[in-house]
Amino acid sequence: MPDEPVLAVRGLRYEVADRVLLDGADLEVAPGESVAVVGPSGSGKSTLLGCVLGLIKPSSGSVHVAGADVTRMRRRALERHRSNHIGVVFQFGELLPELTPVENVALAALLAGNGTRQAYERAEELLVELGVPVKGVPTGRLSGGERQRTAVARALMNEPALLLADEPTGALDSVTRDTVAELLFSVPRRWNCALVVVTHDAEVARRADRHLELRQATLTPYAVGGRA
Repeated sequence: MPDEPVLAVRGLRYEVADRVLLDGADLEVAPGESVAVVGPSGSGKSTLLGCVLGLIKPSSGSVHVAGADVTRMRRRALERHRSNHIGVVFQFGELLPELTPVENVALAALLAGNGTRQAYERAEELLVELGVPVKGVPTGRLSGGERQRTAVARALMNEPALLLADEPTGALDSVTRDTVAELLFSVPRRWNCALVVVTHDAEVARRADRHLELRQATLTPYAVGGRA
């Protein structure tokens, strides 16, 4: 029997100011699978992620993450579910520059209520595995690639079922972009989670198992480098 999808988006519709950004969007992602969603700026990619995170309430449709419909959850239940099951990597990392990488990564576990020692030990293990310096270096002094690897470690800290990445390489040069993209797309199989990456960069998107385009408010298969 195939794995149940970690993420199941069905019939999603969202409109704002008489503009329809999502109209019947459907998406399923299984454990260990990666999906890239491409589309120009303003096409609704970040809106889609906002709906998956429960930050944006759609007009209709459902978003099941790890078996629960986040569109129907109350705020506190949603916050707990998001903390336990979803990790996010942003374009600019959204890290605290004055903290060390270990402190930035451990913070995700501490906010989820985990013990301090356990949080710091796991943070250091993740950073070492992802090739980030862990001793005595403020995050603000890391290279762009090291900061994004730290952001990936933070997103993985609570062992999420679903990892979301919003233009994760948009602020990096081409060499660093390729290194971070390679790491990011290795995550689903290494940690058995589902990965959804939204990007305008075809070189990043082609690394995914499946490719979709957000076009005219719906998700459709998209060919990237000969793959669809």
